[in-house]
Amino acid sequence: MIDRRSFESLGGANHGWLDAKHHFSFAEYYDPQRMGWGSLRVWNDDTIAPNSGFPAHPHADMEIITYVREGAITHQDSQGNRGRTEAGDVQVMSAGSGIRHSEYNLEQGQTRIFQIWILPNKRGGTPSWGAKPFPKGERSGRFVTLASGYEADTEALPIRTDARVLGATLKAGETAEYTLGKNRRGYLVPAKGKVEVNGVTIDARDGAAIQNESVLRVTALEDAELVLVDAA
Repeated sequence: MIDRRSFESLGGANHGWLDAKHHFSFAEYYDPQRMGWGSLRVWNDDTIAPNSGFPAHPHADMEIITYVREGAITHQDSQGNRGRTEAGDVQVMSAGSGIRHSEYNLEQGQTRIFQIWILPNKRGGTPSWGAKPFPKGERSGRFVTLASGYEADTEALPIRTDARVLGATLKAGETAEYTLGKNRRGYLVPAKGKVEVNGVTIDARDGAAIQNESVLRVTALEDAELVLVDAA
């Protein structure tokens, strides 16, 4: 089953400095049919104006993955971590027992991100943060694991949950496959381009909520950049 969630159907709010779209219920947007997808709790599509951002605020017991689509985001937190993550790269924050952080667009142009929250396997633990460049060339024509809760994914950023976050870039006409597995849920969003997922057309920034599909076959109808979460 693949449930297409059109971009136009998403919740959201425009705060001037932040234009946010929510794939799931978040902040003042509430839809009882869109409370999450398995352990995936939040997928926000944020456009942040230059020289603005989120001031210091707390989190606990959440794995927070930020995929930068355009521009860059600068992170600082109460553990002393600081870093700048550019378009095509990923940062991960394990909130653990509690952490305060800020996220700012200090660039001259707008920054666009996907921010993804996944519930951890257990509560508590020491907070952590990390970022990693993932050149698009390495994702050409296939899915690459960007963040993972599995020890076997040694090249990925670690998260404390039974899930993977994957990325792929496809040229028009190219196809990539991913084995989702039994009793797993997938959520796929094209950052750019139109694709077909097991026969269902998904436009740029639409969401595809996937279950009971053991293998995903994704064909690009246009040049496309994809992000996929594989969650319990």
